[in-house]
Amino acid sequence: MWETLRNAWKVPELRRKLLYTFMMLVIYRLVSVVPVPGINSAVVQEVSQRFDMLGLVNMMTGNAFSQMTIMAMGITPYINASIIMQLLTIAIPALERLQKEGGEEGKAKINRITRYATIVLAALQAIGILAGLNTATTETGARVLMASYNNFWGLLSIGIIMAGGTALAMWIGERVTANGIGNGISLLIFAGIISNLFNGILTAFTDVLGITHYGTTVVNFLILIITALVIITVVTFVDMGERRIPVQYAKRVVGRKMYGGQSTHIPLKVVSVGVLPLIFAYSFMAFPGTIISMFGTNSGAYTWWNKFMHPHAPLYLIVTALLIVAFSYFYSSISFNPQDIAKNIQQQGGNIPGIRSGKNTVDFLARTTKRLTLFAALFLALLATIPSLLYIWQSVQIPFAASSMLIAVSVALETVRQIEANLVMRNYKGFL
Repeated sequence: MWETLRNAWKVPELRRKLLYTFMMLVIYRLVSVVPVPGINSAVVQEVSQRFDMLGLVNMMTGNAFSQMTIMAMGITPYINASIIMQLLTIAIPALERLQKEGGEEGKAKINRITRYATIVLAALQAIGILAGLNTATTETGARVLMASYNNFWGLLSIGIIMAGGTALAMWIGERVTANGIGNGISLLIFAGIISNLFNGILTAFTDVLGITHYGTTVVNFLILIITALVIITVVTFVDMGERRIPVQYAKRVVGRKMYGGQSTHIPLKVVSVGVLPLIFAYSFMAFPGTIISMFGTNSGAYTWWNKFMHPHAPLYLIVTALLIVAFSYFYSSISFNPQDIAKNIQQQGGNIPGIRSGKNTVDFLARTTKRLTLFAALFLALLATIPSLLYIWQSVQIPFAASSMLIAVSVALETVRQIEANLVMRNYKGFL
C-alpha cells in the first residue's frame, strides 16, 4: 500500500487527485464541528445514551451526531436511500427496466431520484430523532431543544439545516469521486470511523498515563491494540479472498476471424454481502430498545430489556448472530442472480468445465453462492461478538464495532485498488 501511494505521489496528475481528496476530507471534518443552533448538545449526549439505535448513527458520522453539528445525520440518509432504491428496482418493474435498459441516462435518473430521496430522508430522520429525544428529559428536567426552538417551526428549521448538511456531505462525496481518487461516499464514512478509532485509542492511552480516569489498565490497553491489529489483519485477508469459477469459451468463426477459445474465471468474493447484514442486524436490535425508552425508564419492559438485551448479554449476542445470518442470506439472494450469470455465459458461448449449460450451471452457481454466504454469515457473526466477549472476559471497552472495522478495511483496500488502476492506465498511455 505504501509503495502504491509513493508511486502515485510521483505522478503530477495523481498527486493533484490525492491532494484534492485530502482537502475535501479536511473540509468535511471541519464542517462536522459546526453546531446546529437551538440544541443543547450536553443534554443530547446524556439522553441519547438511553437510545441504542443512535450509537450506529454516531459511529457513521464520526461523533458528529453526539455533538449535534450540521453534519449530525452525515451520509447515513444517502446509504438508506441507496438501499431503498436497490430494493425498489427489484420490486418495481419500471425501475428495473430503467436500470438494465436505460444505459447511462437510466443510471443518471436513478441517481437523481436517490439524491432527492436522500434530502427527504435526512429531514424526516432529523426531525423524528430530535422529536423523540426531546420527549425524554434529564434529572434536572432539561430538554434537547432550547425554549425558542421548542415548537414545530423550530424543529422544522433544525431538520432543514441537518438535511442541508447531508446534501453538502453528498456533494463532497460526489466531488471526490469525480475529481479525486474515487469512492467519495465511502471515504467520508471512512474518515468518521478512523476519527472514532483514533479518539478511542487516544483516550485509552491517556487513561493509562493517568491523564484521564476511565479505569483502563496497561493490560487492557495492550489487549485493545492487539485486538485491533488482529481484526484488521483477519478482515483484510477475508475481504481480499475470492472463489474463482473457471469459464471456458468455445472457438467460433465470424467472417475470416476466429473468436473465443480462451479461458477466464468469474471472481466471487468470499464476503460478497459486505457490511449490510451487520448494519441491518444492529438497527433491528436497537429499534425495540429505542421505542421502549421513549415511553419512560420506569416500565417493566425497560427494566427487562436492559437486563437481558444489553449489548453484552448472552441472549443479545445470540439473537444478533442469528439476525446477521438471516440478513446475509437475504441480501445475497437479492444481490446475486445465478440465472442471469448462467444466461450471460451461455449467450457468449462459454461454459463451466464439467458443468452442463442451462439448469446445471444455475444450480452450481447457486450452490457455490450459498456456501460462500454461509461462511460470510458465520464470519460476520463471530466478528460482531468479539467486542462483547472481550468486555465480558477482561472488561476491555473496544472503541470500535465490527461493522466499522469491516467498512474501514474495505474502503482502504478499494481506494488502493483505485490508485493502482490509475497507475496502470498512466503506464498504458505511456506506451501509446
